[in-house]
Amino acid sequence: MANTFLCGRYEFDLERPLVMGIVNVTPDSFSDGGQWAEADAAIAHAQALLREGAHILDIGGESTRPGAEPVPADQELARLLPVIEGLRDCGAPISVDTSKPQVMKAVLDAGADMINDVYGFREPGAIEAVAGTRCGLCVMHMKGEPRTMQVAPEYNDLLGEIGLFLGARAQRLRGAWVDPRRIVLDPGFGFGKTPDQNFQLLRRLSSLRVSSYPLLVGVSRKSMIGHATGKPVGERLPGSIAAALACVARGASIVRVHDVAATVDALRVWQAVEQGAIPQ
Repeated sequence: MANTFLCGRYEFDLERPLVMGIVNVTPDSFSDGGQWAEADAAIAHAQALLREGAHILDIGGESTRPGAEPVPADQELARLLPVIEGLRDCGAPISVDTSKPQVMKAVLDAGADMINDVYGFREPGAIEAVAGTRCGLCVMHMKGEPRTMQVAPEYNDLLGEIGLFLGARAQRLRGAWVDPRRIVLDPGFGFGKTPDQNFQLLRRLSSLRVSSYPLLVGVSRKSMIGHATGKPVGERLPGSIAAALACVARGASIVRVHDVAATVDALRVWQAVEQGAIPQ
């Protein structure tokens, strides 16, 4: 696995796991839709996540929950740009969760450091929008698209198909002269996968070897946690922490979470156990 992640204006050593804090500026995200829809509220929330220990902020202006409808690029940008402007000098990388090349270009011009694309840079023009920049790139696996991805997804070889997809997309980026240290891969928990498939993926995550690319995972508050615990979205913190630690123990380098402070504490204890010293 690569030990360095180049992310726009920033460079990370991946010897220890990183925490990516989620900032949804949408009215309909599955967990906290509407809470941070106003720019001032989103900026204040992001700053709070940084104080709690987030290494990266991930801002989303379009919900990708199961069944979500797409929004026009201009509406997505109207949600994103004021927040990016308010956080541009916050001292941490700003990641933007988007799949539209037009949005990618605009947010990078505005100061974003990373693009997190649930479509894996498959939209026409997406690779061209990011190739000549310095931004970090997260390539995610999704079977289908948000409106239909949870309608009976089937796989002949779950890990094999995910690995082949991610490897092919990373290779397409490399073919556009993207530095491999800019690329991280996300297996896409909850994106076109049943609860059983999600837990099979988590259980076997360490076998998902795609060259030397680091893994970014997002399991926070997702339906797989509710499936295992029987708890509604607002009561999934303990289950989310357990899943995040299980992912890190199986090789994940970045965890994307809603609850930053609790995740940071859990990772510090895990590191103290695994490394034999209390993290500084």
